[in-house]
Amino acid sequence: MTLEVITDPLLAGTTHGFFTRKGGASSGVFAGLNCGYGSSDQHDVVGINRARVADTLHIGADHLVGVHQIHSATAIHVDGPVTQSQKADALVTATPGVALSILTADCQPVLFADVKAGVIGAAHAGWKGALHGVLSATVAQMEHLGARRQKITAVIGPTISQPNYEVGPDLRDQFINVDPCYERFFVAGSGDRYQFDLPAFGLAQLQSCGIVNAHWTRHCTYADQNRFFSYRRSVHQKEADYGRLISAICLKKGP
Repeated sequence: MTLEVITDPLLAGTTHGFFTRKGGASSGVFAGLNCGYGSSDQHDVVGINRARVADTLHIGADHLVGVHQIHSATAIHVDGPVTQSQKADALVTATPGVALSILTADCQPVLFADVKAGVIGAAHAGWKGALHGVLSATVAQMEHLGARRQKITAVIGPTISQPNYEVGPDLRDQFINVDPCYERFFVAGSGDRYQFDLPAFGLAQLQSCGIVNAHWTRHCTYADQNRFFSYRRSVHQKEADYGRLISAICLKKGP
């Protein structure tokens, strides 16, 4: 089955995609393109799904690289295959043919490119990573490889939207303690709850570190069960586990 891939003009000049759950080999609660080895899905089936992603990106499966994501602000430079046990939440490279991948299931997948400089990045930005600076860390690592932040473009892929992201006052307080202006990303919900606008916060963080060309694809993972996995939806539906979406970007090789 053909995979469904969301691409964006801001990343033109790269091979990239925010992959939906469609077209995979997994079944049950993982039905579709579950690319997370950290799930309880069958390891070999996840491998088949990841191989399909690599084939779509026109690379070998061993060149689809990722890390053990820990909701940190750590961004690393890679120039080839890395061990999946390496802990970080963002990757950058200037090596054509290496696809940087991020797994999400409500958190923000953010893909970056400075095509002229030949530098790309990919970040996993949930509320914790975004608050602690994973996006600015990614930009800084890209600059070390020759990118210019005013030339970097960034796209936030499918993530949970504000109407579906209810949080408690403790999380809101963590943001306000960092910067009182962050209160604008929360609106009152029922009782003492709040609705948090994660993609708006991500875009504001990108803007604050000098990225002027950035936007969100406006796909909500929670709201569209047919296309996206969602951790929060799986909790609400009392499912035993959930699939992981993959987003990836690769510099095109020369002729």
